[in-house]
Amino acid sequence: MPVAIAVRCRFFARLREQAGTETETVEVPPGSTADDVYEALRRSHPALEPNRDAVRVAVNQEFRDWGTTVAEGDELAFIPPVSGGAHRVGVLFELGSQPLDARRLEAAVAHPGAGAICTFTGIVRDNSRGQSVTHLDYEAYAEMATAQMHRIGDEIAESWPEARVAMAHRTGKLEVGEASVVVSVSCPHRDEAIAACKWGIDRLKESVPIWKKEHAADGT
Repeated sequence: MPVAIAVRCRFFARLREQAGTETETVEVPPGSTADDVYEALRRSHPALEPNRDAVRVAVNQEFRDWGTTVAEGDELAFIPPVSGGAHRVGVLFELGSQPLDARRLEAAVAHPGAGAICTFTGIVRDNSRGQSVTHLDYEAYAEMATAQMHRIGDEIAESWPEARVAMAHRTGKLEVGEASVVVSVSCPHRDEAIAACKWGIDRLKESVPIWKKEHAADGT
């Protein structure tokens, strides 16, 4: 039996800043858990967030519990609470740095049987927590973010089988007034479209690994 296994670790948003690196390979004893790996990393990087409730862990691009056992070659991603293109039939998911066009997403979900299209657009505002905001920087764990968007689309389809869903999120620098996220859902009836769209943006904010950094007018 090997005396140690090597796993690749990735840090995102403020955790990357705390660790001072984006990726790191760490060796731990066989049978170690995700929690053991994080504890080993904290010994090397004491500034890392100590509160496990403030960090989510993903193993091989799937959210897991801290007690999950890791294996040689696994990739672990340590993710702060999220803020958050590929096509399938009638469904669109995109992540990128280009400006968002809500009308384009609505066109992607439109069809003759859609009696209602509900669209949510998130806009960068000029203030937050009592401070003036000049711009935002959005960062994403891209591979996992797109996969999670697909999963949300599948979940919506289970609850609203006739829904069609489109989601897009910006990354990079966004100025005040720019759209950061668009979710558009079509359904035969308005109540379903409104409910499915609300559920979709709530789930995106909850589970898609995208973060924002706010830049205040005073330089903080």
